[in-house]
Amino acid sequence: MKNDHTYRQLLVWQKSMALVTEIYTEVKVFPPDELYALTSQIKRSATSIPSNIAEAYGRDGKKDYLRFLNIALSSLFELQTQLEISYNLKFLNEVSFNKLYTDTREIERMLTSFIRKIKA
Repeated sequence: MKNDHTYRQLLVWQKSMALVTEIYTEVKVFPPDELYALTSQIKRSATSIPSNIAEAYGRDGKKDYLRFLNIALSSLFELQTQLEISYNLKFLNEVSFNKLYTDTREIERMLTSFIRKIKA
């Protein structure tokens, strides 16, 4: 499961961290009345992804490791839904939505593959 590497060397963690930065930039233009609603939820979901990947890495045992990777995946699905809501409400334009959604789909494929590898 682990060797001399750290979670920071995992490409899925690196891409998740980059996504968090993109998300924080995009939600700055959301309406002020969404600050404690959708904006906050999006930020929490986004930050949960790399946070749980990192937490998984610090866990002993395959079962615990997988549990936190699955939490990261669940947070990703939550984020995808929130981004779609934001697009539907016109808080995100089509270009921004498509870029973010494409990035989340890439991370989804990477995380799913990583989980399958750990299970094997």
